[in-house]
Amino acid sequence: MADLTVLLEHVEKPHNLSAILRSCDAVGALEAHVVSIEGRPRTFNSTAQGSQKWVALQDHVDIESGIIQLKERGFRLFGTHLGVSATDYRDCDFTGPTAFVLGAEKWGLSERAKHLMDEALFIPMRGMVQSLNVSVASATLLFEALRQREMAGTVPTSGEGLDRDRYQQVLFEWAYPQVAEWCRHQGRPYPALNAEGELLEQLPRSVKLRC
Repeated sequence: MADLTVLLEHVEKPHNLSAILRSCDAVGALEAHVVSIEGRPRTFNSTAQGSQKWVALQDHVDIESGIIQLKERGFRLFGTHLGVSATDYRDCDFTGPTAFVLGAEKWGLSERAKHLMDEALFIPMRGMVQSLNVSVASATLLFEALRQREMAGTVPTSGEGLDRDRYQQVLFEWAYPQVAEWCRHQGRPYPALNAEGELLEQLPRSVKLRC
């Protein structure tokens, strides 16, 4: 689904970032967005189970640019934080283009991010702790969005969650990642595939060996 994603503000811990990408992959989200702390390299651990290969991670220099880009693409942004105007997540509509915005493990969303949200939401808690781990909160929200879309009958099953050109691009990059990298380096389009997913173009032998 190209219309379901997360935007993470300073979520740095490898375990949490890995778990969030794994949840994105599990529900069928195509990509995730991150704003990292300058100078801190991003790493993953075994929790990701390789999901970082299938969920594209888009970097933004700051939270404002990430929010603006998603809004320009038609996403409604739901920020997770407690506040008098926040809505129980179960009462929100996630069937349209939806981006969940979550903050750092310790501090949550910045004040700037909170003011730029379309809607604030919260996950009700019954215990003494006020919030869930950020990766658990992400999974809770993503699977609620999936549930709502299943109920509405809008979950794509055969690639219809992407326009045709984007679908063909993603299919090629997943099937032939090294050939795709070579094509980008050469500045040339990807070769066409037949119905069985085989390359329809003769490539240099050194490239074909990497298919």
